[in-house]
Amino acid sequence: MKNSEFNVIGIGELLWDMLPDGKEVGGAPANFAYHAKYFGAKSKVISAIGKDSLGKEIISVLNNRNINYILNEVEYPTGTVSVKLKDGIPTYEIHENVAWDFIALNQEAIAALKTADAICFGSLSQRSNKSIRAIETALKLVPKKALKIFDINLRLQFYSNEIIENSLKEANVLKLNDEELIVLTKMFHLKGNQEAKCVQLLNRFNLNYLALTNGAKGSILFHKNNISRLTVPKVKVVDTIGAGDSFTAALVMGILYKKSLIKIHKSATNHAAKVCAHKGATPKNS
Repeated sequence: MKNSEFNVIGIGELLWDMLPDGKEVGGAPANFAYHAKYFGAKSKVISAIGKDSLGKEIISVLNNRNINYILNEVEYPTGTVSVKLKDGIPTYEIHENVAWDFIALNQEAIAALKTADAICFGSLSQRSNKSIRAIETALKLVPKKALKIFDINLRLQFYSNEIIENSLKEANVLKLNDEELIVLTKMFHLKGNQEAKCVQLLNRFNLNYLALTNGAKGSILFHKNNISRLTVPKVKVVDTIGAGDSFTAALVMGILYKKSLIKIHKSATNHAAKVCAHKGATPKNS
């Protein structure tokens, strides 16, 4: 696609997904940056790697995929996640005290953040105090008009009510799935059906957009008083790794391009379905 003038940043975990048949570079922010680039963004990933062979390999992969990055090297191992697949659905063992738990913003990162049109962040990368501070600072550095996307990505025990609530207060776009909505329902005492609960979140946190994905059942996109509902295109699912990240990237770029709600939604739905038809989060032909 034609390159745009939009500067888009993914900040947070950068790691190796250790899949049954080999390892793939992963982490929601990196996946997001990869797919935003597909839609024309000048995208960057801000994270941390270790001073080890896995860190060097990540840089090599990012270079090969033409993904721009701002990484600090730390005295902790490069992150890894052990992934098991059952019927294409992943389960994760996320290792702790790894490089992306120690993200720090250097001058290059600060300069990039000050010109960002959009920044995407999640909850997992906020499991450590150092990375929380980096993300909090990053959200204050981006321009006031920038999109601040909280792609919630709840993983195992790595979140708290405080992190979720603080993140929602900073965000103006929220992306979550049906299982995460159940968690937020208990957390914020939401009432009614899915759509009613999403509207409550929109209003409570003054969000501009909210995207709810329901796996094979489709997704719902909310913007002000408008709602778009779409089913999932029929594809042969290889795995669902990175599908949510690709959905988020297409959503963000659609908003930046000022597309209509239904066009934004169709683009996000179709792109995520295409990713599900390939192995890994960043298939080369996505």
